[in-house]
Amino acid sequence: MDVIEAIYSRRSTRAFRAEPVPVDILESIMRAALQAPSWENTQPWAFAVIGGEAMKELKEAVLAMRMAGERPRMDLPLPRFQGPCLERAKDNSRRLLDELGISRSDPSGLADWRRRMSQFFDAPNAVILHLDSAFSQWSLLDAGLALENLMLAACHYGLGTCALAAGVIYPDLIKGLLGIPESRRIILGVAVGYPDLSSPGTRFRASREPLDRMVTWHGFPAGQE
Repeated sequence: MDVIEAIYSRRSTRAFRAEPVPVDILESIMRAALQAPSWENTQPWAFAVIGGEAMKELKEAVLAMRMAGERPRMDLPLPRFQGPCLERAKDNSRRLLDELGISRSDPSGLADWRRRMSQFFDAPNAVILHLDSAFSQWSLLDAGLALENLMLAACHYGLGTCALAAGVIYPDLIKGLLGIPESRRIILGVAVGYPDLSSPGTRFRASREPLDRMVTWHGFPAGQE
């Protein structure tokens, strides 16, 4: 699979098969992630790759905190969108819930969906991205480049991924379980595994705005942009 094919093939996978990803493949996709460019080669990222008993323990601990009514207390606050960004987010959510057969007027169905998100959609493996507490906005940009490398490399090996804030809603818990220093900030989790192609959670694709709405051209003769 070449890079262009991977870009167009990648999607957020929301249902996984149970079989774990071999360690050598996980190593390969993490090496690809570490090849990302960064501001003055600062390489501000660090990653925790999770599987086996550690993954089981994390899922169980997160579920227990949710069941106990613990409120999320994320290291990186959730964004607040408005305008076209908010409308795109709402439209995507509506389409996804319709595809999954979850009614927006069904509190129990919505609660179960959020629970599944916090469980990395039952993926057998996950990657946690964390940064030093003194990170800058530029470091977040760099980390995003590394995550894109990771997800494209995963496509090459036939893996599915889904970037999830819901998987890191209890950062202190994650730090304690994985031995991550308190000085680090948990930024994002990524579910990793082999896609369950029978599930609508895997077949769904988010829409993309057309080129002429998102890109302007400058310095090109009329009709040649």
